[in-house]
Parts: sequence; structure tokens; C-alpha cells
Amino acid sequence: MIKPRVSPAAYRKITVWALALLALIIVSGGAVRLTGSGLGCPDWPACDNDQLVAPLETHAMIEFINRLITGLVSAIVIAAVLGSHWRVPRRADLVWLSWGLVAGVLAQIVLGGLVVLYELPPALVIGHFLLSMVLLWNAVVLLWRASENDQHQSEPRPRPHWLGNGVVALTSVVIVTGTIVTGAGPHSGDEDAERIDVAVRDVAQIHGSTVVALLVVLAGMVWWLRQRGAPEQAQLWGRTVLGVALAQGLIGYVQYFTGVPVLLVGAHIAGAALLWIATVFFWLNARGPLVRAEAEIAQAVPA
Repeated sequence: MIKPRVSPAAYRKITVWALALLALIIVSGGAVRLTGSGLGCPDWPACDNDQLVAPLETHAMIEFINRLITGLVSAIVIAAVLGSHWRVPRRADLVWLSWGLVAGVLAQIVLGGLVVLYELPPALVIGHFLLSMVLLWNAVVLLWRASENDQHQSEPRPRPHWLGNGVVALTSVVIVTGTIVTGAGPHSGDEDAERIDVAVRDVAQIHGSTVVALLVVLAGMVWWLRQRGAPEQAQLWGRTVLGVALAQGLIGYVQYFTGVPVLLVGAHIAGAALLWIATVFFWLNARGPLVRAEAEIAQAVPA
């Protein structure tokens, strides 16, 4: 029996699709909640009783399409695992990271079933979203590692810089406080779903304060990286995180003062996924001292 062989370039394409579909499922899941379709398919894994395919009804079809996207995610994750084993040369780090996606998707399927069976409790819905962020982290790292040159794998890997760790921590706070605002807000996924018993205005102010803090830190970080002559990739991803965070902040404030319209909330959900992806890429590229050697700086400065 001939064993399949997957080239590094082909495997990298698989990891790109894995990341794209994992981001897409976050957006489609948001669409389910924003359209009030969270219980469009009230059973799991079938849609309604023993009916696997949803009836031709809006809420049921929206929830069913989201489940179909979950199937696509499962398929690409299986491809990522098989590809990591068939890749030539085979690398242990890619194998472990691909199996991490499997563990995450299985956990998401179980948690998603509990969300439906217990009729959208905020704690489970928030956990479902945050687990998606963990999966995105895994997918970004897998793509980044799959893009590396195989010849450099034996070299020691620089540790993440404290600045990257700080940006990840602060962005995590922003995302978590945002989920609490959502859990207390009007878009529950079903008109009878439970909500977090806190004033939306209060938690929105807390969330807004964390966003402002993140923007101030990111602006200072971009300036610092430029002044210190950090590697271009670190500077590029630093600017990207700042740009996405600015757009997210703008969308967030507009949606708050316009009564949280569905389309803007959907854009905010997509923006959260993009912000997290950019943050993880920055974290991966912000390694080592982030300072050019004095000789390089001297060469860059005109005589």
C-alpha cells in the first residue's frame, strides 16, 4: 500500500483553510444568535425529533446551515491531522497542533449540544465563544509553524517577548468583558432565553474602558517598536492589531449608541475574531529582544 505524501506547501494551504473556516463558524454562530435562531433546531444532533434536515423555516434553516459549517470545520480538521502525518518531512509539532484542533472541535460539538439542550444559558454560550477563541489560537499557531522552513526546526526557538504577552492578556480581557455585555444584552438567540442579570450600561462601560486601555497600549507599542528598530514583521503585526482594534472600537461605540442593530453586532463579532487572529500573529512574531543589533542600527543611520 502506497502511503500518501503531502508537501509542505500543500499542508500550509490546509492550515489556511482550517483557520478560515474556524473564523467563519464564529460569524455563522453569531448569525444564529442575532437572528433569534438559537433554538431553530431544538434537538441535537438531529434538528427536530428524528428529522436530521431542517424544515423550510427561517430560524431552523439558519441553525441548520451553522451545523453544516460545523461539518466543514470537522472535515478540514481531519484533513489537517491526516496531512500532518503524511507531510514530508513529518514534524512532531505539526502533528500535536493538528490533534489540538481535533480536541477543540470535539469539545465545541459537546458544548454546542449542551447550549441547545439547556436552551441557551449565557454561561454556556459565553464558554462556547471563548472556546472558539482558543481554537483560533491553535489554528494560527499551526499555520505559522507550517509556514516555517523545515531546516530551522533544530534551532532554539526565541521566547515570546513580554510585550506580546501583555497585548495577549489585555486583548483577552477585552474579549471576555465583551462576552459579558453580549450575555446581558438583547440578542440572546431566542426571545425566552435567560440573560445575565446585570445592567447593560454598567458592563458596557467596563468593556469600553478595557478597549480604551488596549488602544492606548497598542499605540504606545507601535511607537516603541519603531523607535527600537524591531523586526519588520513584529512592527507590521503591531500596526495590524492597532488598526483592527481601532475599527472594533469604532463599531462598538456606534452600535451602542444606535441601539445595537443586528448588522453592526455581526460586524463586531467578526471583528473580534480578526482582532484575536492579529493579536496571536503579533505574539508569535514578537520574540527575542525586539531590538536590532547596534551594528545594524548604525548601518541604517546615514553618516
